[in-house]
Amino acid sequence: MKRPVLLSALAIAALLMSCARNDTNTGTTIKADVCIYGGTSAAVTAARAAAEEGRKVVVICPDVVLGGMTTGGLGATDIGNKIAIIGLARQFYRDLGRYYGVDEQWTFEPSAAQRILNSYMKNENISLYTGYYLTSVAKKGTRIQSITCEGSDGIKTVKAPVYIDVTYEGDLMAMAGVSYHVGREDSSVYGEKWNGSHMSVYHQFPDGVDPFVEKGNPKSGLLWGIQDWKLKEEGKGDNYVQAYNYRICMSKDKDNQIPITRPADYDPSKYELLVRVFEADPDPRVNNYFIWSLMPNNKTDINNRGAFSTDMIGMNHDYAEATWERRKEIIEAHKSYTLGLMYFYATDPRVPKVLQDWVKEWGYAKDEYPATGNWTHQLYIREARRMIGEYVATQADCEGKADVTDGIGYAAYQMDSHNCERVVIEKDGKLMVKNEGDVEINGGVPYYPISYRSLTPKREECTNLLVPVCLSASHIAYGSIRMEPVFLELGQVCGLAASIAGKNDVQTIDIKPIQEKVGYPTKQ
Repeated sequence: MKRPVLLSALAIAALLMSCARNDTNTGTTIKADVCIYGGTSAAVTAARAAAEEGRKVVVICPDVVLGGMTTGGLGATDIGNKIAIIGLARQFYRDLGRYYGVDEQWTFEPSAAQRILNSYMKNENISLYTGYYLTSVAKKGTRIQSITCEGSDGIKTVKAPVYIDVTYEGDLMAMAGVSYHVGREDSSVYGEKWNGSHMSVYHQFPDGVDPFVEKGNPKSGLLWGIQDWKLKEEGKGDNYVQAYNYRICMSKDKDNQIPITRPADYDPSKYELLVRVFEADPDPRVNNYFIWSLMPNNKTDINNRGAFSTDMIGMNHDYAEATWERRKEIIEAHKSYTLGLMYFYATDPRVPKVLQDWVKEWGYAKDEYPATGNWTHQLYIREARRMIGEYVATQADCEGKADVTDGIGYAAYQMDSHNCERVVIEKDGKLMVKNEGDVEINGGVPYYPISYRSLTPKREECTNLLVPVCLSASHIAYGSIRMEPVFLELGQVCGLAASIAGKNDVQTIDIKPIQEKVGYPTKQ
């Protein structure tokens, strides 16, 4: 079992020095029926579900803005199959539809998502504390007794019968002594084909791209962005996690643009490898370098595509278990890289004209992210810790081959992993750069059930904790489950489960009322 990293209270307090909060007391103890730690979209649906059951809910949010990636720029919803989206998650997309004047809306601006999720929190049973980071967990036997968090104004201790960890990182889960995994399992662990190391033809360099600062000279060193380690054989596990990036919201409306400007720490050498890709590309097109998805009101959700794009490959492997000082460094490095990448495209003479002309038409959306300086509050943490719980979802689940009798929601996306590393290989006697880790495999079923047991720790480890985001799944199964509509679904499930459990063990509750409430069909 992985051991949690104890976070420095000073680092936690320093990370967010000024946050909007609804409380001014310091050093207080708060009692609730349900305690939710984290600020993702699952936090909102969990809180609303429990509050509507009459439970007193405390949400401790380490973030400035609620909603995670749903309010952080991921407006091009990863669905797989809309039929799979049920419960409050489906209601969210219908509420977006009302906002835009249609029945349902699946592409949206960050501010629209924030408006709706904030409205879900308007319940007298919900107390929200933002800018507080977990520092310790008090536990007796298999039950969490309290959690303590620190923010810029002091310390909060929360006592509740049930806790829900809705973070992308699984910090509460880890501090509570729950088993988890970071990285890719060896394919042999769960009898899977698509776990472990894999080299794909997608998001890949063409053959022959030279990896060295001085072409053909290994002694000159590797270009920025290439890891100096050897490629493993296919299917081998490691501690690598798929790449993170920012989903970029830009505007084409000249009256709503913040210009693309040179970052203070701009370093064009970071993009030299991209120039090598340009040199090997006889017909450069925007969609070979970005997924440039259009959102309402002339805005975008820009995502990674191709060999060298917005993913900062191989530079996040220590994030999951890092201290907050180190996490902040990783977050800032990703921001610097992304801002620099856009400036490079807009200004560097080596960028093909068709690409440069396209990028120069856009600017950062002036009316988005006002609380965080018009840049998203959320780095896309695609994967961090994953619980090893009562049931581990695997490739068999994604392919409809598992016998799940306690389903409480659905997933429908393909098995999906972004690249994990960028390395030098030898092919046909030549050294060249390649990306490794991308997997894009359809499981062959329209959707599949998620077991309630994937949300609960092993009962010998913790009996009053629910985990809807860092849930129990293998790397490759998590790559299918890890979509925001699913987190919205599972947040509601956990809010309902916490309401039912009370002082009882979360592993032993009757899930039929949950299935009925979320609209999960059961066999008659």
